[in-house]
Amino acid sequence: MKTKQLSALESLEKAQEIAFAPFVFQATVALKELKILDYIFNHRKNGKTTIPEISNALNISEYGIGVLLEIAESSDIVIKNEQNQYEITKTGYFLNAHETVNVNLNFTNDVCYKGLSHLKDSIVNGKPEGLKEFGNWNTIYEGLSVLPKKVATSWFEFDHHYSDAAFDEALKIVLKNNPKTIYDVGGNTGKFAIAACKTNESVKVTMFDLRGQLNIALKNIKKEGFENRVKGFEIDWLAKEHVEIPKGADAIWMSQFLDCFSDEEILSILTRLATSMNENTELLIMETFTDRQQFDNAKFALEATSLYFTVFANGNSKMYPAKVFLELIDKAGLKLVDDLKVGDYHTILKCKKK
Repeated sequence: MKTKQLSALESLEKAQEIAFAPFVFQATVALKELKILDYIFNHRKNGKTTIPEISNALNISEYGIGVLLEIAESSDIVIKNEQNQYEITKTGYFLNAHETVNVNLNFTNDVCYKGLSHLKDSIVNGKPEGLKEFGNWNTIYEGLSVLPKKVATSWFEFDHHYSDAAFDEALKIVLKNNPKTIYDVGGNTGKFAIAACKTNESVKVTMFDLRGQLNIALKNIKKEGFENRVKGFEIDWLAKEHVEIPKGADAIWMSQFLDCFSDEEILSILTRLATSMNENTELLIMETFTDRQQFDNAKFALEATSLYFTVFANGNSKMYPAKVFLELIDKAGLKLVDDLKVGDYHTILKCKKK
């Protein structure tokens, strides 16, 4: 992370950027959704374009295009020459076309933007107060299966984007010792279970999740023809009455699951899973740890995601540093047997029972 102090002028400029950050964000969303950035980029080879040309082509008022491009120019999203012709900058290009940036932007706009106004109350009350923007649930996971379509699409794209990049490599690690039975804790849409069944012709998978999520996942499993090898186990890990976890798994897989819980809840989950394990069972935890990121912007994105957990998910979880997980693994009666870097962002902690 940066350690050099900014000058007073640089600090003031930074403070002003933060004060007006929501304006820049929503202007960017509008420029994208109205296809203005697309138009400017697509006409770069034919000479730079002007506001009247954009207005005529897209049937948007010159006033509307003008106010958007003014703030975009001040924010280094576009540049304008002396002939009032516009060109998209590298920053503008990434905002408009970079996959990861777009996943983050859509997640922020569709899922988080309105609810983030409840951040202070979430901190004070220790509850996801922003969740009221979508429904009357204790956590967002209870409502995933009934979120509005656009919100759900952006949520799942965000959730899958960061795991998909490491998915193939992670699957090889999980299947390396040829497990006959896998517990997929936090089965989500069934994506992992389907991939495991396609890769290994004999493996059987039990998905552990809330009822709504299991119903979606099992429909996807049936479409792929794996209903005889994949089953669901309904569980609410936060229920007052703890459900006993059945024994018999050769491998237990958790991908970006434990960061959805507080320290105490993670310890409870790990302890219950440890009770179900024998000496040969492998527990594999894949996470994006804040203290394992190569680039500052990756760490920044994870810390921003922590605020999503505060406002929407449950009010008490976050993106964790690996050192916290290592301590909880030890407290739960488990031992670390391998610590593996996977892809650009992920770590897999392979554990066994002590």
